[in-house]
Amino acid sequence: MEKSTMELTNNRDGGVSGDALTSPDGSSERRHKFSVNQIHELESVFKVSSHPDEKTKQELATKFSVDKKQVQFWFQNKRSISKTQSERYNKRVLQQENEKLRIEYAAMREVMKNSICDPCRNKDTTRNENVDEKEILNEHARLKNELAKIAIHADKSLGSSSFLEGSLTSMMENFGLELNEVDFGKYLSSPLPTNLDVTLDKSMLLNLALDALNELLKLAMSDEPLWVRNLDGGGETLNMEEYATTFIPIIGIKPSHFTTEATRSSATVVGNSLTLVEMLMNESQWVEAFPCIIGKVNTFDVISTGIGEGKSGTLLLIEAELQIISNVVPVREIQFLRFCQKHAEDSWIIVDVSVDTIKEGSQQYKIEKCRRLPSGCIIQDMSNGYSKVTWIEHMEYDEIFVDHLYRPLIRAGLGFGAQRWMSSLQRQSEFLRVMASFVNSTVDSKGEIGMGTLSQRMTRSFCAVICATSHKWITIQKENGKDANLMMRRNISDAGEPIGVILSATKTIQLPIKSQCLFQFFTNTNLRRQWDILSCSGAMENIIHITKGENLESSVSLLCANGGANENNMMIFQDTCTDATGSLLVYAIVDSSKMNTVMKGGDPSCVELLPNGISILPDLSANNNKEFGSGSLVTIMFQMLVDNISTADLPQKSIVDANDIISHTIHKIKTALLI
Repeated sequence: MEKSTMELTNNRDGGVSGDALTSPDGSSERRHKFSVNQIHELESVFKVSSHPDEKTKQELATKFSVDKKQVQFWFQNKRSISKTQSERYNKRVLQQENEKLRIEYAAMREVMKNSICDPCRNKDTTRNENVDEKEILNEHARLKNELAKIAIHADKSLGSSSFLEGSLTSMMENFGLELNEVDFGKYLSSPLPTNLDVTLDKSMLLNLALDALNELLKLAMSDEPLWVRNLDGGGETLNMEEYATTFIPIIGIKPSHFTTEATRSSATVVGNSLTLVEMLMNESQWVEAFPCIIGKVNTFDVISTGIGEGKSGTLLLIEAELQIISNVVPVREIQFLRFCQKHAEDSWIIVDVSVDTIKEGSQQYKIEKCRRLPSGCIIQDMSNGYSKVTWIEHMEYDEIFVDHLYRPLIRAGLGFGAQRWMSSLQRQSEFLRVMASFVNSTVDSKGEIGMGTLSQRMTRSFCAVICATSHKWITIQKENGKDANLMMRRNISDAGEPIGVILSATKTIQLPIKSQCLFQFFTNTNLRRQWDILSCSGAMENIIHITKGENLESSVSLLCANGGANENNMMIFQDTCTDATGSLLVYAIVDSSKMNTVMKGGDPSCVELLPNGISILPDLSANNNKEFGSGSLVTIMFQMLVDNISTADLPQKSIVDANDIISHTIHKIKTALLI
């Protein structure tokens, strides 16, 4: 069978395919099919010269025992394929650059609309007006520089500046400026501006942030085939093959030993867009909203403060530790840019992206174990006091540091994925609404807020102890098949917990029971004595119960044995939460007199807490033919106060007691569940 020249140019290896070779005069000749090694050699020559001389072609033909025309046609086809691929790549680059410019000019319009606030207009302050004018001129010069660079690139890529001229004219009209044909020529040939107040490094960071914003928007607006809905219906997973053909990497190619997780989730959240933006852009509120995900966080640098009192245009450089509530999964240390931009009148975009190498003075930081590709959320106001939020998480990480039990969970996005961030944001927003409006008949409004504040502190502390993110802990025993992971530290001045040496014991186990069934077992007050060694022999009773939102199983409770304070004047304060990504039960023994103070509106910081608790995650490590998520990964953590001694003199009895508490608790759980 004969094949046309057009068909021959579509061969992936750049050589001819089929049984016949079509020459320019239309005649056909039998040809020899190049082997893999021969193709590699031809490609090596092509890299040196895409137009080899006659001598080289003859040498190759002789070496491969083929006609010189076949070698000649191979190079012709290879050049054609390379040109086509190059044009496609340049087109994608140009499209992304054009979208980036559109976003930049939208941001610039926002700057100009808000460049002079109302108080400044009324004061007629010449100095402020001059400052605003200078800032606008500098920004205008920077945008001109950016347009000039892209114009040159467009001219080289497409052989025409009509594409850019149309975009430029449209953008300049948005500013109320005129641009004629002569201006356009001068614009492209003008020298680069030298009066910018932005340093090179910060300019690079701003460009990276804009690229990330552009990518996040495209990811949010795309559907199949780029996104594939998960089988459990809990979100979507990014099609990496489709992503690779659609997007150009903005922070470099993925390291070969890294694994990718990329998920998307959408939901409605209590609160308007401005409230949610404030929550996400304020460091302390951000940590409170995601206590199970965020360990440490530090705003390393404020690159841009945004416009006026709004957050639009804010660019931050942040260091953070992300965590799963398990002692066998190391925290993810990341350094990233966070960029906030008002996208429209009723919508905002917040995007994060890792910076692999950051230079600030003489210091250099490098991300080695994981990095965050454009991730974040798009928030859009709804008419009912809610907001629609689309959350995207895209990370690459070195899986060798992850315990094998948790690898399937993390790959599925249930560890650090979008669904987990979204669930946490929904819980916190609902909780804040409850704290602002709901009044329990047993607790006055100030007492309710105090108990809510106390529960947040307790849960945050519990997560930080398991992941060792809040204090400097000394590891005295690694978890093994029998014993727990033991750590210790000395509290000297923290008023929120007892003074002395604190010993923590943590252990993770697998249980062949669904996560929700386990959560219901642990939160059933009538069954508590079956697993909690701190409980008395009788049933526990809820003295106070405050639901934290629409999910009634997420609540704050004050428990007491047999409905009254025990002989030690102690009660159990408890915080619970649950969703499809996991469940948490955190509790601590508290002094009943101090809790009475809190319930009457007193300062909750007077209550000392040593939180204990249980984290439950779905086990996806060994499902095979089993039902999805049919098992659970359970992490149990217990803390105890050791006598007021130095950390170097920890008694062996304390180590034995800590191991016994964990092993006895696990034994009681398995016995109660008949495992």
